[in-house]
Amino acid sequence: MPSRARQVRPRNGRTRRARRGRSWARLSDEDLLDLRLCDLDLRLEGSPVDRELARLYRELTRRGLAFRPHAWIAQEWFSPDGVPGIAVPFYLLHPRLRRLERRFMGEVEGGNAEYLMRILRHEAGHALDTAYRLRRRKAYRELFGPPSRRYPRHYRPWPGSKRFVQHLDDWYAQSHPAEDFAETFAEWLRPGAAWRRRYSGWPALKKVEYVDRTMAELRGKRPPVQARHHIEPLRTLRRTLREHYAAKLRHYGRAEADKVDAILKRVFARGRPGSRRMRASTFLRLSGPRLRRRVARRLGASEYVVREQLDLLVERARALRLRVRGDRRRAARRAERLMVVLTRKSQKGPGPWLAL
Repeated sequence: MPSRARQVRPRNGRTRRARRGRSWARLSDEDLLDLRLCDLDLRLEGSPVDRELARLYRELTRRGLAFRPHAWIAQEWFSPDGVPGIAVPFYLLHPRLRRLERRFMGEVEGGNAEYLMRILRHEAGHALDTAYRLRRRKAYRELFGPPSRRYPRHYRPWPGSKRFVQHLDDWYAQSHPAEDFAETFAEWLRPGAAWRRRYSGWPALKKVEYVDRTMAELRGKRPPVQARHHIEPLRTLRRTLREHYAAKLRHYGRAEADKVDAILKRVFARGRPGSRRMRASTFLRLSGPRLRRRVARRLGASEYVVREQLDLLVERARALRLRVRGDRRRAARRAERLMVVLTRKSQKGPGPWLAL
């Protein structure tokens, strides 16, 4: 899928030798990209993340929980199965690295104190789930679903659903049972959340009440799982920043292309031999001038940028052999919505985006 973000270009010649300490902060982007992740020499101690981790521990203490997830520096956010801890992405530990992350990914996940705390509470939910083996409980599985379920390549959230709490963006609780629990725990832990009032009358309230009862049961108890391993810590990763971002862009490019195909299949129908329905690619091409004008006016974007997204849709609709189904006006409205999302995304750069 084409992207407006800058590419990570290969560089000829010998790689500049890694510079120790923080002198790399003064390097140009091109030189910084040649530095290995393990040579960044980053520390959690004294960083903004360290301060917010201390805040997370205070919140757990106020709730009477003895559990304290340990943290380490890695490439991305995650809490691994079997290890009740939190991996923190390296780019949060220095302003220079934040700028580089924003350049390539269009955003910095956890880039301000409020956003950072939301993610830490969410990851603490995963870590606590592991530490106390909560997913083995029957009530957990009945409320949230089986955590053994495979993660979807992409998910289609229902923004109006009241079966899930709303903590992180993009209705993330709907993506998987384990994420549903982590989001529910994070919402329960958040000071001043007033979750009883906020979710009054929602089916999601039963989930928060379950977390409330379970945390009362665990109050003051040491967790049975206390592994302190560091999984894929940054100090062991010998790939360069250039290689890191090239791989990250490839990953998001494939994921977003899959989402475009999935949405097109919902807007249009699979073609059958001998079908008299208009080809979706033809429909998009004929509707193109009107769609371009409407989307460009709506977003204040140039028609050239919008046309790039339209060309992508025409190409994918042709490759998938899709045809128009039902009312053409409805198909045009949904195609316009998809073009709006794609055009906005092209202006921001590659990164996760929400399917329609």
